[in-house]
Amino acid sequence: MNERPKVLVVYFTQTGQLKRIIDHVLAPLEGKADITFEQLVPVTPFPFPWGKQQFYDTMPETVKGIPRAIEPIKTDPNQHFDLVILAYQPWFLSPSQPTAAFLQSEAGKRLLKGKKVITLLGSRNMWLNAQEKVKQYLREAGANLVGNIVLVDKSPNLVSLITILRWAFKGKKEATRFLPQAGVQENEILTSSRFAAPIERALTSNEWDQLHPQLLSLNAVELLPNLVVLENRGIKAFRFWANFISAKGGPGAPSRQGRVSMYRGLLLVGIFVLSPITLISSIFQLNFRRGQLNQEVEYYKGITLR
Repeated sequence: MNERPKVLVVYFTQTGQLKRIIDHVLAPLEGKADITFEQLVPVTPFPFPWGKQQFYDTMPETVKGIPRAIEPIKTDPNQHFDLVILAYQPWFLSPSQPTAAFLQSEAGKRLLKGKKVITLLGSRNMWLNAQEKVKQYLREAGANLVGNIVLVDKSPNLVSLITILRWAFKGKKEATRFLPQAGVQENEILTSSRFAAPIERALTSNEWDQLHPQLLSLNAVELLPNLVVLENRGIKAFRFWANFISAKGGPGAPSRQGRVSMYRGLLLVGIFVLSPITLISSIFQLNFRRGQLNQEVEYYKGITLR
């Protein structure tokens, strides 16, 4: 009798949304694979809902890849797994701090070495830079990225920003008279079980080359060119502010709170005042650089690291 494939799921979630996505993606594999869950737990928990100042004060170390420590993982790093699913959320266009802490840890690197990995993201809409960092961490660990699945909030950019901030600061996810429900749309979560079939085929046949193309054929990654432009601009600004703030001390340091407040105010102005201008600018770029941007879209939808 053949052994069932062994799958490890490594994840961190504050709201539970990502765990629901994981459960729906994997539901058709119940009874067909042995699935182990490894939930990442920060030594000092991040709050939810967030305090506004603490939320923005978390940005510099997130962007610079200097994460808060996590508790030791419970999974034996030397244990065999046929597949690891790394499920994470982007924070400030970067992998969340618990995810980065796991990927940087010696136990995480040992666990991932030589493993097939699928990344599974639950995101607002900007995830490109976060995935690039994760791809780099996986390469350094000696892992083999074989697929990527990205579920995003498909509301208009500013609408999704308002709803996600309301959820983050007030804990209110539900729809209102004027705003939709925050987060990834419910139908996107419920239909994510469609990704199980190609994953099962790859696990059964041990042939992985066609997995990501099959996932893409099921719309596992959808990306508009204007988001490439917006995110490239956004990450440059975040890197500047990350260095500017962290130069005055570490997380929570009173000496840097003035700079955090400055960043907080300018970010909101930039989002709500400059975003329309940036959108117009991106439309011009789409017209004059369409070929190049389409190449960028194809690259980001893929699993290679340039």
